Amino acid sequence: MVTKIPGKEVESIANRFFLIFVAKLSKLKRMYFQDVHSFSRPDQAVIRHAYLELEINFSKKIIEGKVIHTIEQFGNSRCITFDTMGIQIKKILLNGMEPAFFSFGEAKEHLGTPLTIQLQPDTRAITIEYATVPSAEALQWLEPAQTEGKNMPFLFTQSQATLARTWVPCQDTPGVRFTYEARVKVPAGMLALMSARNPRQINQEGIYNFTMEHPIPSYLLALACGDIAYKTFSERTGVYCEPNLLEKATYEFAGMEEMVQAAEALYGNYRWEQFDVLVLPPSFPFGGMENPRLTFATPTLLAGDRSLVNVIAHELAHSWSGNLVTNATWNDFWLNEGFTVYFERRIIEHIEGKAYAEMLANIGYHELQKTLLELGDNSIDTCLKLDLQGRNADEGCTLIAYEKGYFMLCTIEKVIGRDAFDKFLNNYFAEFGFQSITTEEFITYFNTQIIKDNSTLKSRLQLKKWIYQPGLPAGFIPPVSARFGKVESELRHWLNGQSASSLVTAGWSSHEWLHLLQCMPERLSKKQLDELDHTFCFSDSGNAEILVCWLELCLKNNYLKVLKVTEDFLMNVGRRKFLLPLYKALLQNNATREHAVCIYTKARERYHFVATNTLDKLLAYKVKD
Repeated sequence: MVTKIPGKEVESIANRFFLIFVAKLSKLKRMYFQDVHSFSRPDQAVIRHAYLELEINFSKKIIEGKVIHTIEQFGNSRCITFDTMGIQIKKILLNGMEPAFFSFGEAKEHLGTPLTIQLQPDTRAITIEYATVPSAEALQWLEPAQTEGKNMPFLFTQSQATLARTWVPCQDTPGVRFTYEARVKVPAGMLALMSARNPRQINQEGIYNFTMEHPIPSYLLALACGDIAYKTFSERTGVYCEPNLLEKATYEFAGMEEMVQAAEALYGNYRWEQFDVLVLPPSFPFGGMENPRLTFATPTLLAGDRSLVNVIAHELAHSWSGNLVTNATWNDFWLNEGFTVYFERRIIEHIEGKAYAEMLANIGYHELQKTLLELGDNSIDTCLKLDLQGRNADEGCTLIAYEKGYFMLCTIEKVIGRDAFDKFLNNYFAEFGFQSITTEEFITYFNTQIIKDNSTLKSRLQLKKWIYQPGLPAGFIPPVSARFGKVESELRHWLNGQSASSLVTAGWSSHEWLHLLQCMPERLSKKQLDELDHTFCFSDSGNAEILVCWLELCLKNNYLKVLKVTEDFLMNVGRRKFLLPLYKALLQNNATREHAVCIYTKARERYHFVATNTLDKLLAYKVKD
């Protein structure tokens, strides 16, 4: 079991980190925002540091242990409220010695249950002994058969947006940042990793210690353990993954150090010391998750041709926009993602050239148009500033934040000039580093630094229309890609009767192939689809982006030759971005609707909660008791 820490040692830990944080406090703003997705009241008392002692129990599928929160109190409220969801509380102590008076509030959907603890004037540390439950939504427990190597079970967390509260009692809002340490015990032979300073070799006793010296929000708390190996690229970059994937991952991500250097050349020093990537098993629901020092990545990026590494560039960019400067609430999500997409494409432009970055922008615009069509041009959910009151924060995770945010920033760049915008962004990251801000704070800062009293400039930029009104502002000019123009020309030749084999496709990147498929007419004949697949072998593509686009096109055209490929993919991949369009296509086809439910019933246990939470609603799936 996890060792006990004497009360005096708890007080020592609290005092040490309280003093460290107070020393830094002059550089941080003493302002907290009421987050509709958190019960916490950081204006009354706030976490400054967390010390975790945890033991991973695979047989019970639980994490048990304790967290010691170093806190700071404001005013005379004498209480602190934490977010919890399903966590079983065993004991709570003040300053490591005195039993605390605490109570649970009313449970609410999407939010869990508030835990309020009464404090004394001298309370600096709160020790909470607890255990998670097997159904904790942030935790993905995998059997050996669900991993690449089939040797050991695997565990990983996914805390974004509001799931940290399912495995650590905390103030689960991006508006609160704290440093942390952890001591984690795992089964012998496993490597444990966190969003912190990490080991590179297995500790035979299964005990690992971690430190994160920079304050982070709770959604960036991350933990993984399993059969994991490491390969270094440079002094500050490397890749973790299951041993069977190490060669593929090493080849795919070999350019990581070059990416870091390109990012630094744009917007200043990388401030997290280490940038490593952990390739997770297939059930990981996202392309990547930007946990500081340890980005989580889907194995679908291992295409074999380095064609999908823009996702790594995206997660790297989050080290500035998101991890360094964070949205204060999930209603301000665009501040994380819009800036990150912009930064990602600047990194790619630096490495691959402007024409390559233009392709990415064009693909983004195409995907944005689909999202606007699905949500409706006049939907408030197409505003950058969201209103998610009473809703799951995850509902704000659409391409609006990513692509509409990106195009707004591109508009700013065009109007004021790239040099001026780069100077602004460098100052922005420096001014708000290791802080959380709202949309309104961004607008105020931008007005002060750029617009000032220039009414003409304000009118040209239309910031408030971009941010507070639905859809895209009138007069917006879509991006253009010269390389995609050539793709469209070849497509016209084929639609006009030229054979697929005669098309000029030599040297095409995966993005050009993807654009070809995205530009196909909605209706294609079986003969046309046969020809495309015979010529270009889309059904055998190792690039998940291309394969999913192809399968979606086929299913919508009742081309059921791809049904087996579709089922195999859905049974072995858990990335929500790919699952949604394929299940939607299956459901829209009368011939495959029942098959969709059948596949989902078999595959569901392999998916993370983030994916099943969306797919259960899509398929009207009822979980059996």
